[in-house]
Amino acid sequence: MSSPIPNPQSRFSSHHDPSRPQDRFGLLPEALFQTRQSNSSRNTAKARRWNLLKSYLPDWLITLVFYVGFYFLDNLAGFQREFDLNDTSIQHTHAEVERVPVLFLAIYAIAIPAFIILLCSQALLRSFWDTHNGLLGLFLSLALTLAVTGSVKNTVGRPRPDFIFRCQPATGSANAAIGLSNSSICTTDHESRLLVDGFRSFPSGHSSTAWCGLGYLSLYLAGKVHLFDRRGHTLKAWLVLIPLVGAALIAISRTMDYRHHWQDVLIGSLIGVVMAYLSYRLYYPSLSSAESHKPHSPRIQDGQKHSRTTSELPFVRPQNINCDRTSTESDDIMLQPATDVPEPAHHHSFRELDSPFKPLPRV
Repeated sequence: MSSPIPNPQSRFSSHHDPSRPQDRFGLLPEALFQTRQSNSSRNTAKARRWNLLKSYLPDWLITLVFYVGFYFLDNLAGFQREFDLNDTSIQHTHAEVERVPVLFLAIYAIAIPAFIILLCSQALLRSFWDTHNGLLGLFLSLALTLAVTGSVKNTVGRPRPDFIFRCQPATGSANAAIGLSNSSICTTDHESRLLVDGFRSFPSGHSSTAWCGLGYLSLYLAGKVHLFDRRGHTLKAWLVLIPLVGAALIAISRTMDYRHHWQDVLIGSLIGVVMAYLSYRLYYPSLSSAESHKPHSPRIQDGQKHSRTTSELPFVRPQNINCDRTSTESDDIMLQPATDVPEPAHHHSFRELDSPFKPLPRV
């Protein structure tokens, strides 16, 4: 008699028994359980990721609010401070072409740091959580920097170094006998962007944005390479300094274009550094930490990621345990270890280290 032809559906079992029950797809109970368990695990992972993102929704909304606030501030005419027509610090030539235009600033301070964070977190570390925290911290720091810088610009109203060129005072204009001049002597349209922007020197927006974006990138790289691990690797230091050198060059270019005074550049850079550090520390540990390469733990802890109750878990009998009921004792079950385990020599107790009561496997 010829042997029975094996069922091709029995790939989940090494020995197929035709008498064993199958479902309508030809799967054995073990294979069906594994398939359902795999689908359940994938659904649980997707649900957990979505819950994690929802827990950080307020952070993203606050970031968006700061960006919207900056947009409105940037289109408002702020305070216009009085000035001295004889002040040589505001009589510089107006540069028609900037060394670092706004578009290039966005590429250097926003696009490049975001790309490097994506590259490190996905291509090298393959960590979704590091990608989320890295980008959230970057965008939050930029939003805070832009909002603070725009608010101070409109409040202070300091003339730029090229303000007289922007103003084009009327012929024969002079300071008042007592006091200074104001924008009423300017022949340039008072509503024009050229003149309104001439009172927005302090602090430097280019400097604050550059030091914020590239400064955040420097902190991110420093955490990944463990810069302060007390081993003194010079290569790590140079890697971290590269973004800072770029930020410094962008800030210096603003004085070369006569767009800002040196005080504007200094304070703008400090604003960017402070916002970058605060935003980085919201989502990452200290650079001196042994786990500086890891973002902070998610706000949803492991105990919250499963909705299954204990009653749904399968019963697993503990190994190496003899459960004996004696007639002389009460109805309690006495659990006796099957083998004698020697007491460790150090201070930990028997129950802490070598207890035969093993935890149930996670399902």
